Amino acid sequence: MRIAHLYPDLLNLYGDRGNIMCLQYRCRQRGIQVTVDEISVGDPFDHTKYDLLFIGGGQDFEQEVLLEDLHRGKDQEIRRAVADGTVVLAICGGYQMLGKYYQTYTGERLDYIGAVDFYTVGEKERLIGNYAFDTEFGPVIGFENHSGRTYLGEGVAPLGKMVSGYGNNGRDGTEGVHYKNTFCTYSHGPVLPKNPALADKLIETAMRRRDPSFALTPLDDSAEDFARDQVERLYIHQQSGKKHKK
Repeated sequence: MRIAHLYPDLLNLYGDRGNIMCLQYRCRQRGIQVTVDEISVGDPFDHTKYDLLFIGGGQDFEQEVLLEDLHRGKDQEIRRAVADGTVVLAICGGYQMLGKYYQTYTGERLDYIGAVDFYTVGEKERLIGNYAFDTEFGPVIGFENHSGRTYLGEGVAPLGKMVSGYGNNGRDGTEGVHYKNTFCTYSHGPVLPKNPALADKLIETAMRRRDPSFALTPLDDSAEDFARDQVERLYIHQQSGKKHKK
């Protein structure tokens, strides 16, 4: 598997690089060879060389810095990757950059990649805390910290439905985006080590684009499951006042 890690030097908020480490580990435990190319400002980028693209989170300043580089051609490559069904994982600021635009709380509009039909509006108050949401492939837990409120376009499905926390905007009960093979979320932490089912969904989807008969061999996730249970018990259940279904 070949992975493109976009802007790792600028978009690595809250240890989002750990998502790459998790993918590498879970692939290698199954005998899947992994190559990771780090692609930053000024580097050439051809999406057809990769099975999976990863874009981490960053603050508003870093996102503004990247706009000039994106508009030199990387935005077109990313749009093509999403449209072609390449597997994409985008976190927080990286998630917002895949949308049409970001409007700061002072009213400035930043035109983004426009790979998926959604937009984000910044507000002064941040949405912060441990949170949980249900997806088609199981529950996901994470940590969110964002001032942007994201609103999905017609026909764009969320990654999940909120159980506890704020999610996309704190109003409509949605979290993230699942569009074709693109997965977006506000979940830092990083998200994949806490949620091996999500990591395996990305790996299996990417490998099946090469070989439709590909099937993952199961791994022992007892340690990850124990850690998830502790997070849910100590933080999420207390916040939501209800048990998160497994």
